[in-house]
Amino acid sequence: VQLVESGGGLVQAGGSLSLSCAVSGSVFRIVDMGWHRQAPEKQRELVAVIPSGGRTNYADSVKGRFTISRDKNKVYLQMNSLKPEDTAVYYCYVRSADGLGRYLEHWGQGTLVTVSS
Repeated sequence: VQLVESGGGLVQAGGSLSLSCAVSGSVFRIVDMGWHRQAPEKQRELVAVIPSGGRTNYADSVKGRFTISRDKNKVYLQMNSLKPEDTAVYYCYVRSADGLGRYLEHWGQGTLVTVSS
């Protein structure tokens, strides 16, 4: 299973960017999909998650500005009103079930988002 990310780049504060992530390979069942980010010298943190059949969940710092959506085996993150503190490497994340009661985590390679002030 591979997660192929696209999007990201450089944007001025107040601008918008969108990220997308596609799951390639065979997955028995996707449990949830989401995005994490890691800023320089900080720990990786959850940005948004969209469970299968459940409610989306956002970090407080992005509520009202970011929107996560999903279409089958693709997950998207629309980022509006970007702030310099949103600068980070963004990682796509998928948790899947293997049909034997086990859960597996899959991560994308990361894409850099830079917001200039």
